[in-house]
Amino acid sequence: MSPDPKPSNLNLPNVLTTVRIVMVPFFVWFLWAGGPFGGDSMAMRWAAVVVFGLAMYTDKLDGDIARARNLITDYGKIADPIADKLLTGAAFVVLSMLGELWWWVTIVILVREWGITVMRFVVIRYGVMAASKGGKLKTVLQTAALILMLLPLGALGTWALVPGWVVVGAALVVTVVTGVDYVVKAAALRRDYLREHGR
Repeated sequence: MSPDPKPSNLNLPNVLTTVRIVMVPFFVWFLWAGGPFGGDSMAMRWAAVVVFGLAMYTDKLDGDIARARNLITDYGKIADPIADKLLTGAAFVVLSMLGELWWWVTIVILVREWGITVMRFVVIRYGVMAASKGGKLKTVLQTAALILMLLPLGALGTWALVPGWVVVGAALVVTVVTGVDYVVKAAALRRDYLREHGR
């Protein structure tokens, strides 16, 4: 029996992933035009929130469709995490540029995110590192933190920003802890592979 043919890269999940990448510059433009806390243009700030929410929804949707219809492709495996990192990374950077988020928080998160992504590609010769429960929690916390920070709550007063800062703090802790965990797992994966192959 011949193996099932590989699905074409031109499929709905991959189209959604590509659309998510295309949405990033529009999101950046809306957010920057909205100004700090949405003070310069509340409509643009809300547009940024809507675009971010839609983009994050496509992230869940394309994964669900790919798994349900067996449309997982090499393009999707590479483009999907890149799309996620571009969107969330852009949100963190622009929020810091607007003075709404400390730069050190953004730098720590981005170094962890892109560092682990590069590390996964490096160690793929030794095996695949599946997403951990901690990694999934990290994604949820980062998404929640960004949504709270993107909402123009500052217009209500400084007190309205506290929930966002709290969730950002939780996301930062989980991001760092899971990053360390991935590094440990990558080292163990490489060690086990070399031991098994007598190297």
